[in-house]
Amino acid sequence: MVADTLANKSRSGCTAVRESIMRQQGHRHGRDYYLSDLPLDEALERFSAQLDQSGVALTTAFETIPLIEARGRVTAAPVWAVASSPHYDAAAMDGIAVRAKETIGATESSPLRLSSPDQVRWVDTGDPMPDGFDSVIMVEHVHELDDATIEIQAPVPPYHHVRPIGEDIVATELILPKNHVLRPVDLGACAAAGLTDVSVSRKPVVTIIPTGTELVPIGATLKPGDIVEFNSLIIGGLVDEWGGSSQTSPPVADDYEAIKTAVSNAAVESDIVLVNAGSSAGSEDYTAEIVADLGELAVHGVAIRPGHPVVLGVVNGKPTLGIPGYPVSAALSCELFVKPLIEKALGLREVSRDIADATIARNVHSPLGEDEYLRVKLGRVRERMVATPIQRGAGVIMSLVRADGLVKIPRLSEGVEAGTQVTVNLLRPLEAIEHTIVATGSHDLVLDLIASELTGTGGVSFASSNVGSLGGLRAIDRGEAHLAGTHLLDEESGEYNVSFLRRYVRNQCVVLVNLVHRVQGFIIPKGNPASIESLNDLAREDIVFVNRQRGSGTRVLLDYKLVAAGIDTQQVTGYEREEYTHLAVAAAVAGGRANVGLGILSAARAIGMDFIPLFNERYDLAIPEDIYDSELLAPMLQLIQSSDFRIKVEELGGYDAGQMGEVIARIAGPLK
Repeated sequence: MVADTLANKSRSGCTAVRESIMRQQGHRHGRDYYLSDLPLDEALERFSAQLDQSGVALTTAFETIPLIEARGRVTAAPVWAVASSPHYDAAAMDGIAVRAKETIGATESSPLRLSSPDQVRWVDTGDPMPDGFDSVIMVEHVHELDDATIEIQAPVPPYHHVRPIGEDIVATELILPKNHVLRPVDLGACAAAGLTDVSVSRKPVVTIIPTGTELVPIGATLKPGDIVEFNSLIIGGLVDEWGGSSQTSPPVADDYEAIKTAVSNAAVESDIVLVNAGSSAGSEDYTAEIVADLGELAVHGVAIRPGHPVVLGVVNGKPTLGIPGYPVSAALSCELFVKPLIEKALGLREVSRDIADATIARNVHSPLGEDEYLRVKLGRVRERMVATPIQRGAGVIMSLVRADGLVKIPRLSEGVEAGTQVTVNLLRPLEAIEHTIVATGSHDLVLDLIASELTGTGGVSFASSNVGSLGGLRAIDRGEAHLAGTHLLDEESGEYNVSFLRRYVRNQCVVLVNLVHRVQGFIIPKGNPASIESLNDLAREDIVFVNRQRGSGTRVLLDYKLVAAGIDTQQVTGYEREEYTHLAVAAAVAGGRANVGLGILSAARAIGMDFIPLFNERYDLAIPEDIYDSELLAPMLQLIQSSDFRIKVEELGGYDAGQMGEVIARIAGPLK
């Protein structure tokens, strides 16, 4: 492979290969043929070997800084006390200082009288002990007869309620070891030991170079094709969180020489260089070629998902990495390859994330040959921790926001079956996860409002995943969720949800609680340019529809209405195009990918679309009976039964919250 050859070539050899590619492409820098598929362990080993071979010294110099600036920094050397604490014998209580030997013989029945100031001196906590005095009697145990006479009823031993010199810290003793992350309590101990400053490892400077002609700054007016440059916020924040010092260069257009210049300059000014985007094998992906040109290319392409097109190399003696442009790929690549570099530079051992064992909620298929890092939501349902996979895709940044943890699916596995025990690397504290209400099933914006209102109140959080009404009921039946949103219409009875609960939930007793009555209708562009009026318009050849996924209540409702109208689904262009939320349907219409979609008014309003009301329906929450009565759910039930919350819901548009929180039915079980 060219990648393997380049990793061992001299710099001039790399340049020759690059020039050969230029000639083949008519002097147009472009398509990179180096992309490989190395297993993660092999890639890390090859990168480490290249760093050693290139003489890369990751250990940074030290600097001495004031204690007030040192929180979170890493000690560069052992810290020794220069003073004792306390540095004098100090009274530990308010009371009287005495000589212990002069208190012998005092009892309750035969109190002992001491005279002031020869035998007694009054002291406050922290006062130096008077010369010759070695104990303190608490003021509560002292009977003052007059200004010069004290009576005590018990003897005290030497150094009773006295803090002797060096009780806490003795001058010259070790306060903190080398390579220790300084906490507030550590800084207090240093100050108590007479220190005013401390030597710490200099933060490794990490330069981030965003690349891409399509990049625009945050806040810019967007036009089609523009991409907001936000990856540097993610990458820079992670670098700073791990102890590095991030700096971001201005975005560089997809121009070979411009990117090469930026990389060359950064390799002089910083300790680690990160080129964001341009690491794949497209016609304007230059990173691997530039690293090979300027230095040594060790790896291009790692068998991980997401994050496959990673570039690992050395330029000017500095680790230089090409980080994929998709945000999820970028975050994972930084975790795997950048974090260890920063930790090594600071002298820290590699810190692993906390882990938890969980049951995977549904089947997950994964391609052979790649280690996949699956984002999951977590929640404890009864005695079991449940991991629900969330939306995959290297460009789905909200999957990072919503994820509670990562599950690694090994590259020689084809996936994970539902019910399998998995190990989850936690992205949130376990305590917070333990107090999370796990909601699944049909999507509705009211669930998002519940999540927002519960945040910071009631000691619980609310996490929902969108798997459709039927998927939610199945999750309830398997004991994998606390509640499920459902709006399934029974075609025969015209009733919502009850018959489906009896059919699909056979292992739980369920309380069916109304959330809202809502309007379903057509989400259409402003002004209704396609002149859509009714369900019959879906059969028109010029209309493109966007659908909801199978098992969703909206899909069930649509199919029922299509049959009633005598419309075959094959007549509906776009019927097979599926989205998992009402907002995603509205976004598809707004983006011009469809003329119309079926959804709720609040979603249309949120995206700025017009709406044609068609059907009224009831949206309920299915809750296992024992969970309905639990302490965990109490804050949510109290919220949805409040008049203030109902007003907020109805202000979204298209909702009737008059029955919100009422029990519609109790479905007995288990039914066998």
